[in-house]
Amino acid sequence: MASLDLATASSAARRSERQEQQTRILCVLFFFSGFPALIYQLTWQRALFLIFGVNIESVTIVVTAFMLGLGVGSLGGGWLSKRQGIALLPLLAAIEFLTGVFGLFSLSIFDKVGAFTIGLSLPATAAAALALVTVPTLLMGATLPLLVGHLARRSGNLGSAVGLLYYVNPLGAGAACLVCALLLFPFLGMSGSIYIAVAINVMVAVNALAAQWFGNTPTALPPDKVRGVRLKQELTFSSVLALAAAGGFISLSYEIFFFRTISYSTGSSASAFALMLSAFLIGIASGAREAGENCKALRRDDMMRRLVNTLLFGTILGIAFLPLLGHLAWLGNALIGVAMLVVFLIARSWGALLPYLAEFSIAADSKAGMRTAVLYLANILGSATGSVLTGFVLMDHLGLVAIAATIAAACIICVLCLLATTSLPAREKLQRAAVATTIGLVAAITIPRVSVQVLENLQWKGEPTTRKIVDIVETRSGIITATNDGVVFGNGMYDGRFNTDLKHDTNGIVRPYALSLFHPAPRDVLMIGLSTGSWAQVIANNADVRSLTVIEINPGYLALIKKEPEVAPILTNPKIKIVTDDGRRWLRANPGRHFDAIVSNTTWHFRASAANLLSEEFLGTIRHHLNAGGIFFYNTTDSARVQRTGCLAFAHGARFTNHMVLSDKPIDWNFRRWRHTLETYRLDGAPVFDMKRATDRAEIDRLMSWQKNLLPENANVPHRPIEPCSDLLTRTAGERPVTDDNMGTEWLHFMGLD
Repeated sequence: MASLDLATASSAARRSERQEQQTRILCVLFFFSGFPALIYQLTWQRALFLIFGVNIESVTIVVTAFMLGLGVGSLGGGWLSKRQGIALLPLLAAIEFLTGVFGLFSLSIFDKVGAFTIGLSLPATAAAALALVTVPTLLMGATLPLLVGHLARRSGNLGSAVGLLYYVNPLGAGAACLVCALLLFPFLGMSGSIYIAVAINVMVAVNALAAQWFGNTPTALPPDKVRGVRLKQELTFSSVLALAAAGGFISLSYEIFFFRTISYSTGSSASAFALMLSAFLIGIASGAREAGENCKALRRDDMMRRLVNTLLFGTILGIAFLPLLGHLAWLGNALIGVAMLVVFLIARSWGALLPYLAEFSIAADSKAGMRTAVLYLANILGSATGSVLTGFVLMDHLGLVAIAATIAAACIICVLCLLATTSLPAREKLQRAAVATTIGLVAAITIPRVSVQVLENLQWKGEPTTRKIVDIVETRSGIITATNDGVVFGNGMYDGRFNTDLKHDTNGIVRPYALSLFHPAPRDVLMIGLSTGSWAQVIANNADVRSLTVIEINPGYLALIKKEPEVAPILTNPKIKIVTDDGRRWLRANPGRHFDAIVSNTTWHFRASAANLLSEEFLGTIRHHLNAGGIFFYNTTDSARVQRTGCLAFAHGARFTNHMVLSDKPIDWNFRRWRHTLETYRLDGAPVFDMKRATDRAEIDRLMSWQKNLLPENANVPHRPIEPCSDLLTRTAGERPVTDDNMGTEWLHFMGLD
């Protein structure tokens, strides 16, 4: 009998060892499965922005499409998890392989589909985006319930299984964010990143098959070995689904809120966003891991108390996020480290919710995978709702501070609903509800008061300045601020100045005044970007200009312009038509529109998505919209790569101050014509120059002296205002052109490599 007991114990030990080995293998595979998923998401998001534009509608469509695909895919995975005869690891290998095949051809597929969607309505565009990512996201979404069902039937603990898998996959995704920001995007570009993702898909598939062929796959626990206490549902499944949806809504709302805040404080840095997303995902993973461990070690009531405490802690941190960043803005670039830490801790709190909910409501039986899939789908639907409502609606009507208070209120409501559904003692529930309510009231009172100067502090990084923000416009497209000296900032970066006075040129206004220097009769002009409206005012008042079409992605600028008498007339000028859209998208959607001149006072070359308006491919699009002899005149913000790209893309051109003027025909540098234009220039009937005044004549003479910069003997004159492309190409030899694929300097600037 003793020998039989020893044999049984030895068999159980071997079985336990095999089970742990199998779990480790699955965790490693699922970790690396999260790696390419995030690479695809970031790369495809960028590719879809090239097609649909980078306005907030496109951002919301892309994010929602990804999440819905994952949610519906989870249902398929849940259905498969109930089929006992299906081998898990080969199925996982098939999913990874098929995802890799799609990924390999994805960029070309997106480009071809994008050509058919130009000019479609917003619903049709949303449907196209969803269709593009449906196949891969369905496959990705199926993996979680499959693996949960597999592990739950072997461990008998659903919360632990969800916590473990919800830990390793987001952890891999978070690591992928860092790798994308620091290595893949800066040095390999979009296509190189896709190849790396495909290689990882293949690696995971091969290793999954190897584990199946050469490993020992343990069988599921017999029903009598599953912990009976875990078979009892603490909460009704419908209430759990509602809580999961609420958790998804809050998590995605926080992610959008964090992105808006960090984007503003860093001037729309692409790298800063990737770092924030990494901290968020790793926080979700860490919270899920801790919750999974607690599901194995704690009693039910203790788990519920731990969950409530965790969510309240995350709520308090969310309340403190804006004031903390505002008061620590003096840290400068180091502030991103503080922000990432707080983002990690808040995400960690809410990442614990799903494993606990699974443990409270799902039995570790043959239906565990399917019920987990439904739970995951509810979480995804809540996330999609958070993306649409917060990013698309709330940010168009509420400021950053008000959104912080709104999310805090949603957190409190979620905690109160959670308490209402538990079986904790009534007195304890009332005490904890009182604490939660108090936190909510404190948040409502303190967030607006302690965050009064947050935008100013983040704008100036805590440095002393005489500038004061006198106007703020917050829309879903970004935050615009105007200072007491007429300077306008878009998402925390200099974006222009209210000034049309060429005699007191504080904003390079000479550039739009120079339009007649390059083109003899710029009748029809397109301008990409409105900003302060100063350029539009100057160009529209050029006597040769018959029509000016302005494409501006953020309608918030119109609210500022309306208040400035110097530029307000552009809103009623019959020559001007202002369209709210992404510039690149509008050009693709209007292939029949052609112009004598296209002007783009493009933002800083290193800001997120700036390369979309600077790349070789964009310049090719511009060329198709120019009339014969037409010019493209755009800001390079002094980037040698951007300048070289322009000279390589067009047959003729030159740098004019920090702008490039390009054409497929020789440019008519007619200084005599320009002098006549300046001498007769009038803004809304008022002359720009008084030719009776010596100082005004001297200013025009100074501008005419720039003609000597076109002479070959001045090729090596430093800081000259005009530099022909022949000289510029020599100066910039070795610089890589900007392409859609390499994204210019967006990812290199943060590391000081541009």
